[in-house]
Amino acid sequence: MRAPDRATSTPRQLARHDVASRAMSTENYDPYYPDQPVVDQYLPVWAKQPAFAHKPAFIWADDDEHRRRAGGGGTPSYAALTYSELNAAAQRMAVALLETVRRGDTVLLLTPPGLRLVKLIFACQRAGLVAVPIVPPDPSKLGTPSPAHRHLLRAVSQTRPSAAVADDWYIDAVRNSPAAALKRLRWVPVSHLDLDLHLGSGDAAVSHLDLDLHLGSGDAAVSHLDLDLHSESRRDDGPTGRMGYMGCGPGETYLIQYTSGATGQPRPVVVTAGAAAHNVRAARKAYDLGPGSVVASWLPPHHDCGLMFLLLTVVSGATCVLASPAAFLRRPRLWLELVAEFRATCTPVPSFALPLVLKRGRPEHGTRPLDLACLRNLILVNEPIYKASVDAFVEEFGRTAGLDAASVSPSYGLAENCTFVSTAWRREEAKPRSGLPSYKKLLPSARLPSTTAYSGEVAPEIDIVVVDEQTGEPVPDGVEGEIWVSSPSNASGYLGHPSATREVFVRAWLQPGRATASFVRTGDCGVVVRGTERYLYVLGRRADAVAAASDGGHRGQRRVHAHYVETAALGSSPDSLRGGCVAAFFATSSPSSSVTVVAELQTGSGNNVHLRSICDGIRRAVWEEKGVKVGHVVLAERGAVPKTTSGKLRRSEAREMLAGKLMPKVFEAFYDEETPVRDGDNETEVCGTSWVVGEAGTEVAGMVVFASGSASHRQRLQSSL
Repeated sequence: MRAPDRATSTPRQLARHDVASRAMSTENYDPYYPDQPVVDQYLPVWAKQPAFAHKPAFIWADDDEHRRRAGGGGTPSYAALTYSELNAAAQRMAVALLETVRRGDTVLLLTPPGLRLVKLIFACQRAGLVAVPIVPPDPSKLGTPSPAHRHLLRAVSQTRPSAAVADDWYIDAVRNSPAAALKRLRWVPVSHLDLDLHLGSGDAAVSHLDLDLHLGSGDAAVSHLDLDLHSESRRDDGPTGRMGYMGCGPGETYLIQYTSGATGQPRPVVVTAGAAAHNVRAARKAYDLGPGSVVASWLPPHHDCGLMFLLLTVVSGATCVLASPAAFLRRPRLWLELVAEFRATCTPVPSFALPLVLKRGRPEHGTRPLDLACLRNLILVNEPIYKASVDAFVEEFGRTAGLDAASVSPSYGLAENCTFVSTAWRREEAKPRSGLPSYKKLLPSARLPSTTAYSGEVAPEIDIVVVDEQTGEPVPDGVEGEIWVSSPSNASGYLGHPSATREVFVRAWLQPGRATASFVRTGDCGVVVRGTERYLYVLGRRADAVAAASDGGHRGQRRVHAHYVETAALGSSPDSLRGGCVAAFFATSSPSSSVTVVAELQTGSGNNVHLRSICDGIRRAVWEEKGVKVGHVVLAERGAVPKTTSGKLRRSEAREMLAGKLMPKVFEAFYDEETPVRDGDNETEVCGTSWVVGEAGTEVAGMVVFASGSASHRQRLQSSL
């Protein structure tokens, strides 16, 4: 079958070609054999198959705002990269990279989301390099104390790269910036790597590369690889070497991906090529993906789930439709349009995306019809996963677009296990009729074996245990504890952080009848609940929990996860506060040493009196729903609450910003410890005027307002309006 011309073809034509290729792929071909020791080695296998050579591996949807304003219309433009093209590009770029660096060197990848980044990720593995993908900071903020620039400097200091790859215009911006540490790097233009000059014919060059891919026994091939990859005399032979594949071996570091930094500074996680391959094979099996699958993703492709789905696509022989995170945030409906346009069967999204799309992605927000009946896996990541939020999304788009509730796939992952850990999703033939259960308003993120002893059962590839946080001993089902994960997907540790590595990556004997194993201490609190099946619920980060008085009045006897406080706060004024932009934390710097809530205001959210009522409502709602007293409420400007690149709240950084007077406040309220939580409005009395420090050190007047009542029960409100 001749592939359609990708320069002129429509998404429908690309999808139809994919369907035809899908049918061809099932004839006398087992897509899961032979499994390869590293992900890059799947590419030559697919490129040689007639059904896959011209099949799109990745399709880039360009929904650029400037193009749309210039008359591009409401439809994105598309570019496709076939399996044969990707295989040739990986080889071509690997050879070009090795003209600048040596096998085993570390390379920063500072290219924006797109097909070039996809090529680079596979080229680094084929060249035997250690890739460090980093979201490139805004070039106008290079040399400033912006979080993105600080993170880039941290990566340069910790990973000590031999080179950095970026677009030509970005390299020019670096050279014209005051960032001396960046100027000292060896910069390689990605355009130089993506030329056809290095090999002539990419496919011809690949033929020499694949000597070890079809030896019959995968283990035999791996043993041959191990001999080659650890021979120092072959270091400079390039990615095609005379004895076969010379890319990253299963036990060699292929990736340094940073943790999200949600609870502290991002840490560099060391991932081997074999661990990454195991992880995506486990995900492929869990989600039942294969050559017939079509993935739609707008997640950041530089780390975690967004990066994992690039590898998962290739291991599955699937097609992945990509868009940028910025395009989704600008126009959330784009995500569902891509699912419908390409008949996507699988799509991963953070849980916060659902209410955002409900608000800005309904049928009235677009003219293109939606048909979501094709989805088998609506993969939800970034806990917590609230049942009510999912139910509202499924009800709306089930009614208007045919979304199947059975496609909901709550999942769990973390960088220290490459990414994927588990999912509660089941194949159609095994789905419970009543749907997924819930616990404390949350959906489960894993379906576990019926017993922890595995007598008569095959032990899972990824083992999950909930343990007592103090003793490290497993706790019974129904008891909350810390989640530990053991699998061949476990990362090797944190680069340059030996003490943190020893603390998080441990060896323990936790299961009867099984040997001592390596575990990752996730820092996540969870509980296994047994009903008709055993499900794991991820309750929240241990570091983000706030202490609350128990029923007996003793502080610290009860732990409340911050997201419950934030949900209650948002629910008190949903029309005035921004969803996903409320952070709660225990701040010892507040006058009452109690819980602080920082919430971003929506545009045009009222005058001083209205803002005061919002603060009162937040405090009242948190007390009534969770029994937690709030001592400090800050209403902040839009964009003030810090987040990770994947949309997670950075509560610890918000605490530091508040303590350092860096939080752009609009209004704040302090409450004494003894202040009762009242229903209704209190009369207020203006008692005087104070001065508060505004932006850039200027002084602005602000009213000090006291609630009526005794001095011990008064509120102090400050406004910089």
